[in-house]
Amino acid sequence: MTDIIPFAPGPRSPQAVAVAAERLHAAFVDQRACAPVRELIGPADVAAAYQVQQVVNARRLANGAIVVGRKIGITSQAVQRQLNVDQPDFGVLFADMARRSGDAVALTSLLQPRVEGEVAFMLARDVDEPSMSRRELESAVAYAVAAIEIVDSRIQDWDISLADTIADNASSGLFVLGTEQVPLHEVEPREVELEMWMDDVRVSGGSGQDCLGDPLLALAWLAQTCLEYGAPLRQGEIVLSGALGPLVPVRTGCTVRAEITGLGSVCVDFISGANLGS
Repeated sequence: MTDIIPFAPGPRSPQAVAVAAERLHAAFVDQRACAPVRELIGPADVAAAYQVQQVVNARRLANGAIVVGRKIGITSQAVQRQLNVDQPDFGVLFADMARRSGDAVALTSLLQPRVEGEVAFMLARDVDEPSMSRRELESAVAYAVAAIEIVDSRIQDWDISLADTIADNASSGLFVLGTEQVPLHEVEPREVELEMWMDDVRVSGGSGQDCLGDPLLALAWLAQTCLEYGAPLRQGEIVLSGALGPLVPVRTGCTVRAEITGLGSVCVDFISGANLGS
């Protein structure tokens, strides 16, 4: 099991971090959106925000959650413009967030979900060396797979700053993986193209180059950042490398399908009742 990343103390008071964490944890448990936490920790205090994330995620672990990977957020310029945030962040993926292509997800299990298409990587070995080359990163990846991330925010009306989304586990919700597991010698991540459809309407599109220039560069950023925080990426983890195109809100009764060249397709249904994909 992956450890939750231990962040060094920042300039904010432990009390402010604790209050912010309690607000977000309560929003998660009660399924009720809350006020932003930037008023407590500052809108751009990255260190404090990751401390809040660590506290909230540690409570999930204590309640039996299992870490299965990491996610990178805000990699696409389109998403940065949508959220008014200008740099990537990352969060933790838990086992109960995972869904399979074709599953049904109840909107009642989420607060204000949006979807994005991504390239996901399954790690074949630990990524625990600094400044790894592209070839070394490629060798650490078992395969790539098409993914839909269902992002969500515990912050009311998506009124977020960088600190708000980091503290909120990088605005994580659920993730859906496709079935085609493609080794990297068969696909070039920066050259893939995304088309995402909601029922019969094309709602988003982009390319691998829209994800920090290359999904593997996003993976390199994550690997280096996690290593600096003392919790390197581990064998068997899934990594969501970040959006290839704009975020799209979802509605009850729709089917979302993402097609990524070289990786196939992935889809998810959104329903109003019990979550059949649990």
